[in-house]
Amino acid sequence: MPPKEFATDPAREAYDVVIVGGAIMGSSLAWWLTENPDFDGSVLVVERDPSYAMCSTAHTNSCIRQQFSTELNVRISQFTARFIKDLRANMGGDPRVPNLDIQSFGYLYLADTAAAADTLRANQQVQLAAGAETRLLTRDQIAADYPFYDLDGIVLGSINTKDEGYWDGGTLFEWFRRAAQARGVEYVSGEVVEMTRRGARIDSVTLASGARISCGHVVNAAGPRAARVAAMAGLALPVEPRKRYSWIFTAERPLDWALPLTIDPSGVHVRQDGPTTYLAGSKGETDPAVDPDDFTMDHALWQDHVWPALAARIPTFEAIRVVTEWVGHYAYNTLDQNAVLGPHPEVENFLFMNGFSGHGLQQAPAMGRGLAEWIAHQEYRSLDLSPFAFGRVARGAAMVEGAVI
Repeated sequence: MPPKEFATDPAREAYDVVIVGGAIMGSSLAWWLTENPDFDGSVLVVERDPSYAMCSTAHTNSCIRQQFSTELNVRISQFTARFIKDLRANMGGDPRVPNLDIQSFGYLYLADTAAAADTLRANQQVQLAAGAETRLLTRDQIAADYPFYDLDGIVLGSINTKDEGYWDGGTLFEWFRRAAQARGVEYVSGEVVEMTRRGARIDSVTLASGARISCGHVVNAAGPRAARVAAMAGLALPVEPRKRYSWIFTAERPLDWALPLTIDPSGVHVRQDGPTTYLAGSKGETDPAVDPDDFTMDHALWQDHVWPALAARIPTFEAIRVVTEWVGHYAYNTLDQNAVLGPHPEVENFLFMNGFSGHGLQQAPAMGRGLAEWIAHQEYRSLDLSPFAFGRVARGAAMVEGAVI
């Protein structure tokens, strides 16, 4: 099915659900609403940039892991792994929809202190209890399995090579969007600039074009712009854009082993990207909030921090060449680096789908399914996502996800 063009004006004056943001989160929700047999309402997705060139979905490194510190995040990724590996059947059997593989080279967390090692041990217990296959590796075991590392200072590692690695998140996004449109979800090119709130409800949203749309529910799926959208409803949300830098590079002497996604104590991570290419990523040396339109590359970061860290950990990477580089944004929840999902306790028809802090792509299927259930039934039925509710933000009661890269 070819993608439909986005209109600039909504076809109707009122919708049961208005989704602000049409990247992978908004499109996942839109598709899951069409999949839910108990929902037969109208859905409008408002996307400010139909090219998706600058959204977080377009700049992702497209990885999936189960090595989290909270059980719920482990189970969310497990659902995604099952869903994408049987994607065609899960999306209705259309032969054009591919099943997606996971290149399960795993994530390898490296600890260089006793405290960091204790964290890996504690996280492993959470992961094992949820059914993950995380293994702890001594320094000697790491050296035997991956002899290309310089393990100076490393005391312990943690790895899981089942359903953990790289996958094609862009294809999942594309099919969520296409299939939602084919089933009647309306996408428009535009930007929500105002909301009319009357007491405990949002009555309508206004687009930059001047169109005013009445809504049953309005969903904030605006990624790094989430706080701006919440502010239109008079709500404060602790989610801000933070830059994340990525580089694709080649090595003069490629490794003879597939490179796991290695999380180095320096803060740099690196993984296999293709047969002869590698991907490295890092935050900046400082990590402030930025404007959501700021994609300026920090060229000194590679030269002064990332490349030296790579060469120190993998000596063969002393001779490498950058092929391409880019900047993306985390929608970073400053409270606890976990999602905010579901209704506001006082503005009952304003729903959050925000703050994924770098986990959004791998969490999109479960989050879309869950929020669609809440809209249709006022409860989560497949997986209890209520710990992500906004109430903890209002109370300042953090549910910290400690395994954030």
